[in-house]
Amino acid sequence: MYEISTDRERLDLDRIHRFLSTQAYWSPGVRREVVERSVAGSLAFGVYAPGGEQVGFARVVTDYATFAWLADVYIEAGHRAQGLAKRLVAEVLEHPDLQGLRRWMLGTKDAHELYRRFGFDELHDVGRFMALETGPAAAVPD
Repeated sequence: MYEISTDRERLDLDRIHRFLSTQAYWSPGVRREVVERSVAGSLAFGVYAPGGEQVGFARVVTDYATFAWLADVYIEAGHRAQGLAKRLVAEVLEHPDLQGLRRWMLGTKDAHELYRRFGFDELHDVGRFMALETGPAAAVPD
């Protein structure tokens, strides 16, 4: 049975970096130190196969009071089509430290239907939102 955990000691940073830098459309070539800092500054979720190897990941950037950004959600190709992404997103949204937030946000190019199941929708008042992209890490959308 697959397991989802927020135990930082279990995270396989080499594997996370490899996926994000070589397979994720949103972060091609992302540097290892950027991945390490992003994980350190987030509530991280690992997905583990029955043998214990990490096969998925998600992280939440949050103030734990009002706002959360769901990022870097993935399941490795050999483990897809088993409902793991749905289970991962559900566990993220149900995490006790993330209850009562006013706003959740995320960015996706191709998983809109997955997130719609949980109540996410496109921004309706996009004029309210602004972004500032600077520095080398900014060249890799998150």
